[in-house]
Amino acid sequence: MKPPTYAGMPTGLETSVARVRESLGWLQRWLVNNAYPFWAQHGYDTVQGGFHETLGSDGPVANEPRRARVQLRQIYSFARAADFGWRENASRLVTDGLDYFFKHYRRPDGLFRTLVAPDGTALDDSALLYDQAFVLLALAASHRILGPRAALVQAASSLRVALNEQLKGPGPGFRSGVPAAMPLLANPHMHLLEAALSWTAISDDPAWAALADEIVTLALDRLIDGRTGALFESFDENWLPLAKRGVEPGHQFEWAWLLLCWNRADARVRNAAIRLVEIGETHGVRQGVAINALLEDFSVHEGHARLWQQTERLKAAALLATMTREPRYWSMTEQAVAVLRRYLETGVPGLWYDRLTADGQFVQERSPASSFYHIVCAIGALEAAFEGP
Repeated sequence: MKPPTYAGMPTGLETSVARVRESLGWLQRWLVNNAYPFWAQHGYDTVQGGFHETLGSDGPVANEPRRARVQLRQIYSFARAADFGWRENASRLVTDGLDYFFKHYRRPDGLFRTLVAPDGTALDDSALLYDQAFVLLALAASHRILGPRAALVQAASSLRVALNEQLKGPGPGFRSGVPAAMPLLANPHMHLLEAALSWTAISDDPAWAALADEIVTLALDRLIDGRTGALFESFDENWLPLAKRGVEPGHQFEWAWLLLCWNRADARVRNAAIRLVEIGETHGVRQGVAINALLEDFSVHEGHARLWQQTERLKAAALLATMTREPRYWSMTEQAVAVLRRYLETGVPGLWYDRLTADGQFVQERSPASSFYHIVCAIGALEAAFEGP
């Protein structure tokens, strides 16, 4: 793997690119040598099946309720393991994870419930749009390690039909779930776009591209504020913002990355994405760390910082760095990857910190499995920045 080379690259930029490349190597080694082996050994319940919610140095907690999204994110993470060179028992974990999920989370109406006990007893039968999006994403990712399978395609197509029948609104986008239809939420649509793009890459079914196009149009026309360029989180039935306190820097970065993945050549998309990154970077980064939430005027609402916000900043920065070749985005990438490494340096290889307080202290708690997906996505995006044109 070679760093990008630019004609007449300034010495400072060359140094920044080299540092990012060194950090990428560190992340790859951490992922393959530490994280995948640790979570494969301790993160799957070999007795009842399914992935554990959290891990500590002493292993899992018995009888923690299991969210659908965690099962699906872990399936996704192990489905991508071979991309980074870790094969071991990844295919078995993906297969067993899918079996457990479809056995215990599927509802009679074709949607998937949100929470079960380790033995599969339903604890919350609600079907949230957020979780359905991750079902689609996990099924697409499973092709990476299991190969093309008609059953995966059929399951995804059936769920897409169920979404259109049960959660589709009268206008653009989808309701938030059954029975929690309101408020309308941006975040599930973001992950639905992520899933649709994943399916577009492996399927010639035009319905996936149409779904991605619909969500991008929704983002540009309704979710993003025409005055400031910020993306809000919750909306009424007409897609008018409800609580403008919900400007999340992490989601500005994440939406920007997805919009550019959809079409980086479209001027409107490109400008909207760059503005989202500008908002996240200018107002949502404090002392080099992406924080949780801003108010409508971009003042700080919640100053603590989750791990996932750092990964989304890294993804957006790395993509813009290779797209634009502007030094500021390489500097942003360098800072973001350095911060991410801090979250992973726990003293227990393979675990991570999830929360950093506003005064700069990591919260000492068990590592949530849900963050593994974000870490895998960030490392993959950084690899793509070096491997792309």
